[in-house]
Amino acid sequence: MTVVQGPPVAGDETATLLGALERSRRTLAWKCGGLDAEGMRATVGASTMTLGGLLKHLAAVEAIYFSLRLRGRDPGPPWNTVDWDAEPDWEWRSAAEDSPEQLLTLWRDTVATSRLMVEEALAEGGLDGLARWTSPEGESPSLRRILIDLIEEYARHVGHADLIRESVDGLVGEDPPH
Repeated sequence: MTVVQGPPVAGDETATLLGALERSRRTLAWKCGGLDAEGMRATVGASTMTLGGLLKHLAAVEAIYFSLRLRGRDPGPPWNTVDWDAEPDWEWRSAAEDSPEQLLTLWRDTVATSRLMVEEALAEGGLDGLARWTSPEGESPSLRRILIDLIEEYARHVGHADLIRESVDGLVGEDPPH
């Protein structure tokens, strides 16, 4: 699968959605790259949010939405080893125990798996294809809806990453250098 850099200027719906998600993924990777453990654990103001926590949280969101919900597959470790009812904020808390390399590898590996899950779903049913997961209300979201949910999740958290990274070393900007 070819990974796009961002949404096309005048592409179809699929290319636009995938491009928007990829742009946010690239920006998050840039905001979290090149930091030591102290930088990954830095916070801003009264928030306890860290760049390491953001990486692990977004990796969890990717695994849950694309592997578990979209494809109906076990998301694998570490996601299937956590008691989410007992530790609903596990990914945020446990990120402080991981090295920057571990966090980036976990996120990158999870994103790579997510890309494969999306590619399979597009081949089977396109954007209208329904997830294997059903909500408590008996509804299954389309791939289109899941992509929108992930784009929104990343957009929110990339804004957090902007603030945290700026506080660490002054890095600012909207898009990573090419």
